[in-house]
Order: sequence, then structure tokens, then C-alpha cells
Amino acid sequence: MIVATLGPEGSNHLLVLRRYLDARGPAGAEIRPFADFPAAFAALVAGEVDRVLQCTAHFSHADCVGRYMHRAFPVDVFVAGSHPLALLARRGVDSPRRVARQPATRYYTDLSGFEEEIDAATTVAVAEGLLAGRFEAGICALEVLEQHPRELRLIEALGPALDVWVLYGTEPLPAGSPLVL
Repeated sequence: MIVATLGPEGSNHLLVLRRYLDARGPAGAEIRPFADFPAAFAALVAGEVDRVLQCTAHFSHADCVGRYMHRAFPVDVFVAGSHPLALLARRGVDSPRRVARQPATRYYTDLSGFEEEIDAATTVAVAEGLLAGRFEAGICALEVLEQHPRELRLIEALGPALDVWVLYGTEPLPAGSPLVL
């Protein structure tokens, strides 16, 4: 079985997919990360992957549900936490004016003190932009601070996001499934 989700390495989607496979299997499943969900769902309906895992908080969720209605079906659902998150800033930027965030994280804390909010595709992209000097501040995994304490500083620890996750396949669940009302 091949299960697709959003990459890159270090993303919450890959973290949660690995947890899911460890807990529910199947053993030996292959993970295929995609750069975006439209491509992952297209691969699902084309038969190139067997399942797609998507967080319902992801900004493309509603579009994917609508675009692939009657071709991609929820086959499992669960609640899982993300990496612990944090609002970080680059050291040497005492009063950051611009903050980067993945759109789903925009309400995780009060960002009204920043002059500008910058959209990034993933929390991994936020971390990369902070480390490359492209962003002054951003919401990303707390472990990025632990890995780069000389380059970054903590503004606020946010903890993990607890979200609903959906696993999609190409066959609907039978009417007698406990997941179907």
C-alpha cells in the first residue's frame, strides 16, 4: 500500500502519517510525500497511490473535498497532535515587524503586533526562511529552536495543534461502517 501526504520531511503531515501507520498499519506501507494536495489527490484517483492523509485544518481541504467528490472518499478519521509549535524570531531582530506563518496557523496566537503577515506553504518553509534570513519571525516547530539556539529565539511557545485528520481512498465505506451515520 502506498499512502500519500504533504511533504517535505519534517512536516506535520509526515509526522502524523508515521504515527498512524505505526498504530494502525498496514505494516510495510510506503509513504509518498507530495508538494501539494491537488497532486496527491490526482495520484489517488489515477491509482498511483492507495490512500491520502490530509489534516482538515489545511487550507486546501475544502477544495480537495469538493474537487474529488464521488472519486475520493473518507475511509478513516482520527484526532492527532502536531509537532509542538512556537512563535520564533531571528536573534538580532529585537522588534520583528513581519511574521511568516502557514495559513492554518494564522490564529494560533495574536499576531496583531506585527505590521505584515507572510504566507508560507508549510511550517517547514517558515523554519527554512527564518534560518535563511528571509523572515524576521514565524510560527514553526519548537524543535527548530532546539536545533538552532544561536540563530533563533523564542517569542511564545504554542504547544501542539490538536486536529482532525482524514484518510481518503477510492472506495466509499460500507453503510454498516461505524464511521458512517
